[in-house]
Amino acid sequence: MQQRWHAFFSGSVQGVGFRYTVRDMADRLHLTGWVRNLPDGRVELWVEGEEEHLNDLFVEIKNAFHVTHEQVDRGTFSGRFSDFSIKY
Repeated sequence: MQQRWHAFFSGSVQGVGFRYTVRDMADRLHLTGWVRNLPDGRVELWVEGEEEHLNDLFVEIKNAFHVTHEQVDRGTFSGRFSDFSIKY
């Protein structure tokens, strides 16, 4: 089932290649959406795709980076993204 997840990550997530790595992971998993750094040190992620692939992405993120807090809102797939990008 396709879903939309909106997440915020805290920890060692800025200045460590987080956004670029997440983009590569999302592309490999055929997910769409975007990721960006926030001024408060967190990273925001909007991502859509198959639930299994979304779960895989979040496991890979937690294995690759020191995430101390994750906040996720799971919602209905919108289909509004055509690819996965990094927002600045």
